[in-house]
Amino acid sequence: MARSIDEQLAALRATYRRLGPAEAAGAAQEGALLVDIRYAALRDRDGTIPGAAIVERNELEWRLDPAGTHRLPQVASYDLPVVVICNEGYASTLAAASLHSLGLPHATDLVGGFQAWRAAGLPVVAPDGTPTRPTPSIAADGAGG
Repeated sequence: MARSIDEQLAALRATYRRLGPAEAAGAAQEGALLVDIRYAALRDRDGTIPGAAIVERNELEWRLDPAGTHRLPQVASYDLPVVVICNEGYASTLAAASLHSLGLPHATDLVGGFQAWRAAGLPVVAPDGTPTRPTPSIAADGAGG
């Protein structure tokens, strides 16, 4: 049976607890790994979250597999809490679900993605060192993913 992407996202999101921006910042302070999966053009345009690991989406599973030879150095356990961050909180849901399948039960994602983080006034590092400004959301209802 075919399901729309919105139906798939809803089904996946029902299987774990997603975090808002303040919760994600708190989780990072408690040892969770923030993982920014946005592509380079978005990072170059909007900046990055201080301390977040930058991992392109197509490398995510290889970089976050604790048993893998290409893993990030900080990924030493399947119990590591991980918060996946995309631009608006849609692709990160699919990525978190993939990490669950890989055996990372504490993987989650950021509701509203990087744009929600920035809109909440949380720290952002601009590529050129200047302050960044929020960009309009592509979500029709303005609520983000």
